[in-house]
Amino acid sequence: MKTKKLLRQVFHIVVDVTFWCCIAAVAYIVGQVFLFASFRIPSDSMQPGLVGGDYALVWKPTLGARLFDIFGAIEGKKVAVYRLPGLRKTRRNDVLVFHFPYPHRGDSIGMHMLKYYVKRCVALPGDTFRIDDGIYRVNGVTDTLGIYHRQVELSGLADSSFQREIFRCFPFDSAYRWNLKQFGPLYVPGRGSEVAIDARNIVLYRNLIAYETGGKIEVRDGQAYLDGDLLHVYTFTHDYYFMAGDWVFDSRDSRYWGLVPDDLIVGKATVIWRSVDRQTGKFRRERFLKKIK
Repeated sequence: MKTKKLLRQVFHIVVDVTFWCCIAAVAYIVGQVFLFASFRIPSDSMQPGLVGGDYALVWKPTLGARLFDIFGAIEGKKVAVYRLPGLRKTRRNDVLVFHFPYPHRGDSIGMHMLKYYVKRCVALPGDTFRIDDGIYRVNGVTDTLGIYHRQVELSGLADSSFQREIFRCFPFDSAYRWNLKQFGPLYVPGRGSEVAIDARNIVLYRNLIAYETGGKIEVRDGQAYLDGDLLHVYTFTHDYYFMAGDWVFDSRDSRYWGLVPDDLIVGKATVIWRSVDRQTGKFRRERFLKKIK
């Protein structure tokens, strides 16, 4: 009898532990999907605000959590993404975490599930972005974009002080010749934006159009074609953003690979919840709970 009673008690303990473990697992998954996510910062491209070894927390309700087929995305398929309503929309100077959009050597957009970037959004859908002698500007906007004093430092550097592969920028085309100090103007399309397309500016938007349509873009006889049909005007179905690293001298960002579509954005980075020195492995407690601005 004592043995049976003991077995019954053990059974109830196992059931209780299993139940609460399942509850904890479900709560964690729900939290990861709808509420928060943590990302380790691997480099110093966002210094001084973020440095390598920081762990940034994304609070998803700010911009709205995303729902999509994660298994299809892991397999490299293009998946439909639904974003829940957020507390607000993306603003200029928000620090955002997003899937790296150009995993295939820059010739197409895809959702790289295992590679995330964190950069500052400096241009929104509908903006016309440019860099004038190293200074970031948006037509009609007087606010400072990004870390201004770093841009001033960039402006003062001689062009010859940069390696060619660092100085030259998107779209790496002889018709534009954009670089770190002179870039644009580049119109950033949004959902519903109609953009006239020709043989010259198709190089700016071909990846975006191919991403939205899955079609083949060609240029023949001085004209652009989508799946064999002449393309004069295109109406975009996604919002796009220009992302820039705060360390403007050498940050792989939209200056090199172009715009980021809305469904690749995970959310706004809000706080450094912990930080570890990459050299010593020690905690940098002075950075714990530091707000990301």
